[in-house]
Amino acid sequence: MKRYLSLLIGFFYAFCAFGSDPHKPKPKKPKNIILMIGDGTGLAQLFAAYAANGFYLNIFSLAEVIGLSNTSSSDDFITDSAAGATAFSTGKKTKNGMLGMGPDSVAIETITETAEKKGKSTGVVVTCELPHATPAAFFAHQPNRNMYPQIVKDLYKSNMNILVGGGFPYFDTVMLKKSNYNVALGIHEMQKNHAKKQVCFYNTDSFPAKYSAGRGDVLEAGSMHAIHELSKNKSGFFLMIEGSQIDWGGHDNDSAYVVDEALDFDRTAKKAIEWAKADGNTLVIITADHECGGLTLTGYDSAHKRPQMNFSTGHHTAIMVPVFAYGPGASVFGGVYENTEIYEKMRNLMLK
Repeated sequence: MKRYLSLLIGFFYAFCAFGSDPHKPKPKKPKNIILMIGDGTGLAQLFAAYAANGFYLNIFSLAEVIGLSNTSSSDDFITDSAAGATAFSTGKKTKNGMLGMGPDSVAIETITETAEKKGKSTGVVVTCELPHATPAAFFAHQPNRNMYPQIVKDLYKSNMNILVGGGFPYFDTVMLKKSNYNVALGIHEMQKNHAKKQVCFYNTDSFPAKYSAGRGDVLEAGSMHAIHELSKNKSGFFLMIEGSQIDWGGHDNDSAYVVDEALDFDRTAKKAIEWAKADGNTLVIITADHECGGLTLTGYDSAHKRPQMNFSTGHHTAIMVPVFAYGPGASVFGGVYENTEIYEKMRNLMLK
C-alpha cells in the first residue's frame, strides 16, 4: 500500500506542469493577479458541471497548471469560509470564524492592504453579500464572521477600489459616500460607474438570487467591469472573484443548484482568462476555500444529460481542493501544499 501511495504521489507531481526542478528559469512576475474562489467547490463539483455541460469546462480546458490545496484551519481539520479566505488573504491559518487575523486575535495585513501600499488597485466581486465571510477576509479584521456591523465599518475604512455584490441593507450609503465610495445600484448603473472608489450592489436585497432564479450573468458582468476599471492603474491590480453560491447549493444538497452556480463561475473564469491572455501580464488563479457536501458522482443520467450526484453531508469537508493557474507565474502553483501557500506564492510573484 505504501509503495502504491508513493507511486500515485509521484505520478501526480510528474503530471503537474513545472514542478520543483531547480534548473527551470524563475517564473515571470505578473503585474496583475485575479484570484477566483469557487466557494465550497471541490473537484467533484467541477466535474459535475463538466458532465452537465456536454463534458466541457473552460477551467479544465484553459488552465496551464494544476495543484492541490489542503484547506484545514488552525483549530479544525475542516475549515469554514472565514478561516479559509483568511489563509488566502494573509498567509496565516486561523480559527474558524475569524477574519483577517491570527488565532491570537491580532490583525494581520491582508494581501489587498499590501497591494494598496505598493500602489496597486484592489477589488472584490461576489454573488453573496459583501460583509459575508470570503469577501470580508480581504478588507476586515474581526474575531467573528457574524459581526456584520463591525465588518461594514471596516469596509468604510477600507482603501479597496471596487466592491461588487449584494448586502445593500447592511450599509449606510451616506457613510459609503463619506468614505469616498461612489455607490451604484444595479448592473446598468455599475457599468456607467467609473469612479476610482466604488461599491456596486446588484439590487436592494440582502442576498443576490440564485442563477436559476433570474440573477443573470451579474458575476461575469461585475467581474469584467472590475477588471476594466482596475486595469486603468498602470501599477497593476489584485482582484478576488467568488462564485459564492456553489457552497450554498452544497449545504442544501441541491445538485442542480451546485451545477448551475459552478457553470456561472466557469463562464466568468473563461472571460477572465481571455482578458488575461490578451493582456499578457495577468495571472489567474482558480481554487476553492473548501469542499462542501461531500459530493460523489454515482452515475450519469443520459436522458437529462446530468450526472447523478450524492451528498454525504450538509456541511464542509476536509477534502483537498484543486488549484488551477493561467498566465505569468502559473508554474509555481503545481504540486500539493497548504492553502496559506497560495498567499505566499501570490505575494512573492506580485508584491516583492
